[in-house]
Amino acid sequence: MSDSKAAETAKTAAPAARRIEMKVRPTGPIVPSTNVSGKALMAVIAIMSFLACLTLGAVSMVRSTAQSWQSQISREITIQIKPAEGLDMEKALADARDLALTFNGALTGTIMDRESTARLLEPWLGEGLDIGELPVPRLVIVTIDENNPPDFTAMRKALKEMIPQSFLDDHRTWVDRLVAMANTTALIGTGVLVLVCSAMVLTVIFATRGALSGNRHIVEVLHFVGAEASFVASEFQKHFLKISLKGAGAGGIASALAFMAASYWQAARLATPESDQTNALFGSFTIGWTGYAGIFAIMLVIALLTTVTARVTVMRTIREIDQIRSDPARSDGLPPS
Repeated sequence: MSDSKAAETAKTAAPAARRIEMKVRPTGPIVPSTNVSGKALMAVIAIMSFLACLTLGAVSMVRSTAQSWQSQISREITIQIKPAEGLDMEKALADARDLALTFNGALTGTIMDRESTARLLEPWLGEGLDIGELPVPRLVIVTIDENNPPDFTAMRKALKEMIPQSFLDDHRTWVDRLVAMANTTALIGTGVLVLVCSAMVLTVIFATRGALSGNRHIVEVLHFVGAEASFVASEFQKHFLKISLKGAGAGGIASALAFMAASYWQAARLATPESDQTNALFGSFTIGWTGYAGIFAIMLVIALLTTVTARVTVMRTIREIDQIRSDPARSDGLPPS
């Protein structure tokens, strides 16, 4: 009987012991979230991610608009004929168009009539303008092949010989300015991205060092019981990875929503003065799937950069701790001999 009672007692005591062991066994993270100001760091990463994604989207939008303008300008050239005494303007316009179409690479030619010319001048001279009362130049718009443009020098010379009052504008100056503007904007955007990423790296370094200062005893105990530096670094790395993913995700989503809202506002106000002026200055606010893919890539890069920075900082700090522990003079606060 005594043996059976002992066996029963052992059976009932074993689960209780396991329960006690499970209660004693630590289940919390090695890096407590309360010891690291995660919310503040997450807010900083979210703001920097928002600025970086906003800059990337703006650069993409400006480049797309500049390419559209460049393509439109490169597809057309303009022949301008100034009125002069004794000049038959209609005949001169037709002769200029026919001469331009004789060159290889010139596709079509369109003479702007009086009504179209008057509409071009309406913003400055008002409605009801009579073109015949003013010495207004007339235009011939020639569409050209972008891949095989005509010889503009020869065309300009032939036009001058036939019609001295003519002037050929191939818009090369405007194209060069647009290319320079796009390149400058891209450089400025790249500089802003570098500054934002640099500020984020410094922020993560200071936050990691602050976390290690607050949890120095944890690191020392883990080292004392034999934990490797890579294990401790991985725990901090996981902690900062979660923070960076949440912050970068919030900033990236906010920037994508900002571009969607701007695109919706522009689409809802088509053919209005505000939309026309905005479209003329900044182009379309639609960044396309490539822009959104770039925003997603920026989010991943920021998260990866934050994680790598945290790991490198932790490993370097742990090495410093090991050096202090190996030097008794430095551990006592004395200068090294």
